Amino acid sequence: MVLVLLGGMTFGVGLAHSRMAEPEIVLSFLQLTDLGLLFVMGGAVVVTATTMFVATRYLDRAPLTGAIYATRKKRFDSNVMLGGGLFGVGWGLSGVCPGAAYASVGIGNYLILYAIGGMFLGAYVQGYARSYVADRGRAAMGAD
Repeated sequence: MVLVLLGGMTFGVGLAHSRMAEPEIVLSFLQLTDLGLLFVMGGAVVVTATTMFVATRYLDRAPLTGAIYATRKKRFDSNVMLGGGLFGVGWGLSGVCPGAAYASVGIGNYLILYAIGGMFLGAYVQGYARSYVADRGRAAMGAD
């Protein structure tokens, strides 16, 4: 747990230092007027890709959890498209990405708590709607 805490703190400091925790900077990036965050994201992709390449080739289990490395198979369906679209629209309108939102609180942007509350509310509504649809589907199958 100490390593997880240190990793999260390092991530937050990196987001704050790169100014990625500031919605105004993110919005200017999404409007293609300031492409500085492209280097931040590109650096993250290089570090992650290198780590995944090395870890999956030379380690048989994940260091923190002990779980076996495996590819997770998931269908690319309308739920993925709808979820990705909603995430993108929300990010584009607000300039708030979930990971950066928490780092934004850490740099004193307490108004971001409204956005975080909205993320939690949206996740709750999505979970409720998904369970409602699943329950209706089970009821319809049982009636046949």
